Amino acid sequence: MKFMELGFRPDTFYTVESVRSVSSDLLNDLIIQVKSTKYLLHKFPMLSKCLRLKNLVSSQSLETETSQDQQVIQLVDFPGETEAFELCAKFCYGITITLCAHNVVAVRCAAEYLGMTEEVELGETENLVQRLELFLTSCVFKSWRDSFVTLQTTKVLPLWSEDLGITNRCIEAIANGVNVSPGEDFSTQLETGLLRNQSRRRRDEILCNGGGSKVESLRWWGEDLAELGLDLYRRTMVAIKSSNRKISPRLIGNALRIYASKWLPSIEERSADSNLVLESVISLLPEEKSSVPCSFLLQLLKMANIMNVSHSSKMELAIKAGNQLDKATVSELLIPLSDKSGMLYDVDVVAIMVKQFLSHISPEIRPTRTRTEHSRSRSEENINLEEIQEIRGSLSTSSSPPLLSKVAKLVDSYLQEIARDVNLTVSKFVELAESIPDVSRICHDDLYKAIDIYLQVE
Repeated sequence: MKFMELGFRPDTFYTVESVRSVSSDLLNDLIIQVKSTKYLLHKFPMLSKCLRLKNLVSSQSLETETSQDQQVIQLVDFPGETEAFELCAKFCYGITITLCAHNVVAVRCAAEYLGMTEEVELGETENLVQRLELFLTSCVFKSWRDSFVTLQTTKVLPLWSEDLGITNRCIEAIANGVNVSPGEDFSTQLETGLLRNQSRRRRDEILCNGGGSKVESLRWWGEDLAELGLDLYRRTMVAIKSSNRKISPRLIGNALRIYASKWLPSIEERSADSNLVLESVISLLPEEKSSVPCSFLLQLLKMANIMNVSHSSKMELAIKAGNQLDKATVSELLIPLSDKSGMLYDVDVVAIMVKQFLSHISPEIRPTRTRTEHSRSRSEENINLEEIQEIRGSLSTSSSPPLLSKVAKLVDSYLQEIARDVNLTVSKFVELAESIPDVSRICHDDLYKAIDIYLQVE
């Protein structure tokens, strides 16, 4: 971690009964209070570098002349509180202070509050604000680790950090540091202390020597970002996705999976915050197919149904999962339904996934039959169990492309599971069964079994 030392004098601050003072032959002529702590200081070093204090002392000069008591300057809502103020005060006295990613935000905000700019001190040496900006630009924002630590510290002073542009600059630095080559990744981690354990080092060494997976090696940044709160995480991921560097959608998807696994609880432990996390993760999903596994999308969809997230978010998940439906399992498709219908599972969303898969994989293939093709005169409300028998009579053996056959088998197995639901309507069962094209089913045994189960339950 980078650090900067300013000043050369030894620390002469000391405490007596909650009052901080500076050892000096001169009597103090300035009393400053930050929170509950009083500082007995001297005007010359403090006012020569702090424009705010200079103005406050000037405005109180008349009152001081008519009073024998030394007035206390109250610094209300001081950013960074006593720790940050004391570092600024020591800088004024030339006492050595050490700045790093952990304290630079608080000191930068404190220096801004005190007005420690070139406006108050015109000379060969720069005032504290300029020194801090140089440190941020030349050191902190050049390092992933320092930028990340600094970004985390902005949570304590969010408004100040926003106004001074620190938050955005940290996010920009992090986004620029994501897309690195394997060799650069390894060397950067060595330099900034990102290597957390020996297993990560071995993984990176393997990659640098030509082996291993780039996605696996570069997952470290996803693990680091998972430590951020939702707002900073969302903003950082948006910056990463929109940066000029070409970030692999799989890396983005992998980072989102890491974050979701950390911050999304089980369905039984859901909360209002979980809803916000879920909505944000969904909104950040890459558009590219297979950037995230189908199993992950379906897991999110299950939580979306239970947490009652927006309809658009659920449809987005359904469409993305539908594009790779051939990789799903029956258990993953058993998505709980929490509405007044009484049905156990969300059959409609599975039908949407099937429709999306068919349009994506082979748009010209039509479903087995549609209601218009039946030319039924009866309304949908009059649909009865005869339709189940009609499906049986229309089945025939056919050849099918592998992916279509796989999805057809998946749907038929799914129908067997949902057929046990006593509240499943005939129309929904038939609609899903007929959504599979004629050419998709190599064998109809699974569908026969689903129909038998449904008829027995009925």
